[in-house]
Formats: sequence, structure tokens, C-alpha cells
Amino acid sequence: MRQTLAALLLLCAMIGPARAQADLSAADRASIQGVITRQIDAFRHDDAEAAFAFAAPGIQGQSGTPERFLDMVRRAYPAVHRPRVVEFAALRLSDDGAIVQDVELVGPDGAFELARYTMERDAAGAWRIAGCTLVPSARVGT
Repeated sequence: MRQTLAALLLLCAMIGPARAQADLSAADRASIQGVITRQIDAFRHDDAEAAFAFAAPGIQGQSGTPERFLDMVRRAYPAVHRPRVVEFAALRLSDDGAIVQDVELVGPDGAFELARYTMERDAAGAWRIAGCTLVPSARVGT
């Protein structure tokens, strides 16, 4: 009985994220990647207004102004501000149910980092970046 219950719980844990990803259309996936790509391009050109526009309202409220947002990214997220390489990895559902797009970056120092972009829809239904967390990447290289 315990083995059956454990197997059922494991199956449910595996189906939840798979179902959530299946609920995202190819257009949603492309839109999420497009938003991240366009924001990174805006950072590369130090276009604070454009970069800020891709942030979710919560991030915009925390930052206050596009210039403060750009300054924060420049200081705290150099791999996002000036990546040498950008490669999209898994699009997944986090433990708390958020849509997360993993992006492998090579920062200006040549170090690999994994950027975990939390995505949300705005009131108009467009995808926006609700957060980004950098963690060391399992990848190594130059």
C-alpha cells in the first residue's frame, strides 16, 4: 500500500509540470524567448526604457524608473547586462507553480551562469519578466 501511494505521488509530481508545459503553446514559448531576447538586446544598448518595458509591473514598481532598473542590472547582473553568449534551455514550472525559462549565459568575464527568468502575463496577456535569478551553471568552458 505504501509503495502504491509513493508511486502515485511520484507520478502526480511528474505529470503536474508536464501538463503545465503542455498548456503553453508554441506561440507562448516563442513569445517568452522573444521577450527575454529583446530585453537582453536593450541592455546591450543601454536602452533603459526598452529594457524596463519588458519587466513585469512588480519589478517596475520596485525599480521606480527605467534608469534605476538599468543601473541595478548593470551592477548586480553583469552576465545579463553584457552576455557574450545566450542559449535558451528548459522552460519549466517551478515548485510554486511559476513559469520559469532557464537561459545559459556566458558573462563578460567568460564564466557560465544559469539565469532563471520567472515569467508572468500582464493585464493585456503579454508575457513579462517577473524576476531573474542567477545561479552557477553546471557548464564550464571559455
